[in-house]
Formats: sequence, structure tokens, C-alpha cells
Amino acid sequence: VQLQASGGGLVQAGGSLRLSCAASGRTFSRFTVGWFRQAPGKEREFVSAISRSGVSTSYADSVKGRFAISRDNGKSTVYLQMNSLMPEDTAVYYCAISWATMPTGRDDYGNWGQGTQVTVSS
Repeated sequence: VQLQASGGGLVQAGGSLRLSCAASGRTFSRFTVGWFRQAPGKEREFVSAISRSGVSTSYADSVKGRFAISRDNGKSTVYLQMNSLMPEDTAVYYCAISWATMPTGRDDYGNWGQGTQVTVSS
């Protein structure tokens, strides 16, 4: 499975963006999908994850209530709707897949996409 993240850009604080993670292959629905982000000089950190069916979701405390993850298995795509963006959300955002059930650790994921830059200006 290959993943491609898109939808990033430059937005003012308080604005919104929707990221997409498109997957190739027919096995996409078998995987948990996670979003991570990495700011300059910082470790890659967990943002959100969604279960195979899309019923279960999880979020980092820093984005809870502002971000919403969803998936369309028919289109092999996962979305991350980001609202009320803040300058501290600035990072490269990556999607990845996992065989595990809703992990939050970076090492539990693989097939990382190339990332999409999100920049939030104050």
C-alpha cells in the first residue's frame, strides 16, 4: 500500500484545512490509519488515528475538539479536517498505516506517505 498526503497549505490562525491521505491497493480497509506531524527540530508526534471501519477514532490532546478524522474505504482515502488552526499546528503532516488496533506510537506504523506542509500564520 502506498500513501499520498495532500491538502496542506498556508492559512491564518483560526482558519481551516482538510488533509487527504489517498492509498493505492485494495487492502486499505484492513488497516488502522494514523496522522502524525513533525515540526522543525521536533520529533514526529501522533495526531489522530481511525479504525478499519471508521467507527473508532483517537486524537492527541493538543488537537482534540479541533481536528476530525474520517475515512472513505470505497475511495481508499482518509481525511483530517483541521479547524481553529493555531501557529503551533505548523508542521509537515504524514499519514501511515498499521495492522494494530488504534496504536499511537510512531513505531507501530509504516508505509509513510511523503507528507504535506501545513503553515499557520499568527
